[in-house]
Parts: sequence; C-alpha cells; structure tokens
Amino acid sequence: MTVKEIVASIHEKQPEITSVFFVGCGASMSDLYPAKYFLDAKCRRLRSVIYTANEFNYATPVSVDSSAIVITCSLSGTTPETVAASKKAMELGAAVVSVTIAPESPLAKASHYQIIHGFASSYSAKMEKPVNVLALAAEILNTYEGYADYDKMQDGIRKIYGLIDNAVSTVTPAAKAFADSYKDVPIMYVMSSGATHMTAYSFSSFLMMEMQWVNSSQFHDGEFFHGPFEMADKHVAYLLLMNDGPTRPMDSRALTFLQRFDTKLTVVDAKDYGLGSAIDSSVVEYFNPMLIGGLLRVYAEQLAIVRNHPLTMRRYMWKLEY
Repeated sequence: MTVKEIVASIHEKQPEITSVFFVGCGASMSDLYPAKYFLDAKCRRLRSVIYTANEFNYATPVSVDSSAIVITCSLSGTTPETVAASKKAMELGAAVVSVTIAPESPLAKASHYQIIHGFASSYSAKMEKPVNVLALAAEILNTYEGYADYDKMQDGIRKIYGLIDNAVSTVTPAAKAFADSYKDVPIMYVMSSGATHMTAYSFSSFLMMEMQWVNSSQFHDGEFFHGPFEMADKHVAYLLLMNDGPTRPMDSRALTFLQRFDTKLTVVDAKDYGLGSAIDSSVVEYFNPMLIGGLLRVYAEQLAIVRNHPLTMRRYMWKLEY
C-alpha cells in the first residue's frame, strides 16, 4: 500500500484521531524525528510524541488507544523492544504502521500496515526511512486537519533523493579533510537545531560512539549558550550542522561563537548543496535532516578509513546478551 492508501484506510476505520506516536530505538528513533517535528509545527489539534521503544513498553501512555496512530520503526524489523511496542499498540486498539526494510520481519507482522523502504543501494536510499515517515506524517495531517502546503511537501519528497545523490557526489574531499583532522580527537561535539536536532544526536551516538568508539556528545544550538559553550577553545572539536530554514539564526549564532574562539570546527551546511534552491521555503526545513544525513554517512566512512576502524566493528552489539 502507498502512504496515501494507508492513511485513507486508517481514516475510514478511525475517523477521529487525537495522537500520533513515533516509536523506535537508536538511529531508527532519530529517523522518526523530522516527521514528529513537522507535526509539532503544523498540527492544531493532533498531538505527536516520540518514544524510545522500551519506555513506551514500560510507561505506556493512556492515550494509546483507538484514537491513536502508532508508527514503529526498525531497519531490520527485528529490534525486540520495538516489536514488543508494536504488539502492545495493536493490543490497545491503535492503528499501527511499521517502517522497515524487511516485509517478512517480526515488526512487519506486528502491525496493521507496513512501509517497506530501501537502504543499501545508494546514499539517498539510506534516507528512505525518514523521507517515508515524513510523507506519512504529511498525509496524516492533510487527511485529519488539512495542510495548505501539501503539494509543496510532495514536490520536496520527489526531489530530495536526487538532491542527496548530487550532494554526495561532490562531498568526498571535504569528508576526507574532516577525517584527517578529526581522526585523533579525544571527544567530538555535534550540534544542530530544528528538524536536524536528532540528526546530530544520531551521528554522535551511533556513527561515532557505536561504530567508531569515539567519545562524543550532542546538543541543540539553542542550548549551546546555556552551559555547553564553556567548553569552547581551540583544542575542542565541533561538528556544526547548519539548516536552511527558520532555525538557521540559531546555527549562525553558534557558528559565530565557535569561530570567535578558534575551535576545531567543521561545518556541514545544507545551503551549500542547493536545498533551498530546489525545495520551497515553506517546507524546506523538514528536508535538512535527509540531505545532511546522507552527507554525514560519507564523513563517517572517510573517518573509518583513516582510523582503520570499519563501521561494522563492534565490541558488544550482536555479540553479548544484554
């Protein structure tokens, strides 16, 4: 079923929806964030909430019932906590949509509807998960409340994959420079704002700590000046993800401060790759995470090469009971 068909089917059965829950773990939870951010900004009546799966399981909101849509996400479709959350949401009467690459996976089977996406074929394919969930959120909003910029959102969805592939085709020199400069840093701080807030979290927690064993922390640009800026000096490494859209002034303020104190700074800026030239200003902010996320995969790969530490290397994950 297409996203439009999924939402039409839900609407037919559940014409009154009050809540949309996004549930996942790790990078999959991060990939849900742009859609949640979009609904927060554009919904007048619907509320949206994001949960890490086991918190959803152990502290299940009372509003998970027939008035809710629950979107569960796991790349492999086998994450135990997310499968359990999906089953629980079904038992409580919510409409459950799973998002995975595996149509026969436990997660897909523990849902009413499935969005099956790609991943391995290209850098843009790695962003199919957040793009599809954003498309789902736009369809939910348009169906239940109406959405004036729906057509502009659809245009952005059609264009984003080509923009990612074009951007990635030119980024290797910058990614190599980043890798050479950051290969020995004791800690890396990753910063952003808006819909890209959780992209920074994902890069820090998963591509750095999980896949590279590099100490890292992440914070929102708006919070930088409320504590974390005390760490800024010329020996400290920062990765600043700059958005095209309304939260850019926060990114720019952080940039000015980091430059002022001559920090070890790398900037990945969506404006440098033509995002706002291709996608309408009314919806452009929601596509920053996909463009920047595609680029960051190349940054991580180049760092892995220089450090001789493959992104697939693990000490604990998949090796121990935990």
